[in-house]
Amino acid sequence: MTDNYFNYFTEIEDHFQRARGTGLFLLSPLDWALIEAWKNAGIPLEAVLRGIDQAFEKWRSRPPRGRIHMVNSLAYCAQAIAAEVQAMVDAKTEGGAPKKSAAPPFSLDEVRGYIARNTAAVRKAGLEEVAISLEALPLEALYSDLEQLEQRLTAIEEKMIARLRSGASDEALFEARRTLDRELQPYRGRMSAEQLSMLEKQFLERKLLEKNGLPRLSLFYLHS
Repeated sequence: MTDNYFNYFTEIEDHFQRARGTGLFLLSPLDWALIEAWKNAGIPLEAVLRGIDQAFEKWRSRPPRGRIHMVNSLAYCAQAIAAEVQAMVDAKTEGGAPKKSAAPPFSLDEVRGYIARNTAAVRKAGLEEVAISLEALPLEALYSDLEQLEQRLTAIEEKMIARLRSGASDEALFEARRTLDRELQPYRGRMSAEQLSMLEKQFLERKLLEKNGLPRLSLFYLHS
């Protein structure tokens, strides 16, 4: 398994599809928001993958009459993932060998191209200040520390989303929350209040970006 910091989204998507046994299954906006919430909360990739395995193992251990409905969302795995996170915390407390850092998953030219495409999209949407911030990033210097570059991109993205949120109508925000409530209904009992709060934030941000035709700026989306 490639435990690479920037492969977080694709690793989880691929692993869920394999665990479900349907390679063509597409994750929903709710699923992507959930992955984003886990990423922002610092949930280790390994914990998510193990939790997915545990959730499906438990589901498959049920008698046939208890498996009428397929697992159609990552939200089904939320409890198992939380348990894996706690297990990793406990193991770390007891001591363990640190992992070696992985090699960069993309080249400097790929990073330049990604930033250039996002800058053009942001400028086209009329967010000139955000575009200028992206152009000002010293990519050659930051390539040696991609996590610092990711932090800078996250700060710029947060500024961009804050502008979108302030300009969004009450009706648009209400409709996004209503959609989230409808999709979350079967899984609310599997999540804590903190998890639900993080998920709502990520879901609303995704809806704002989609509505305005804007990309995510995070390096996590470079290969998506």
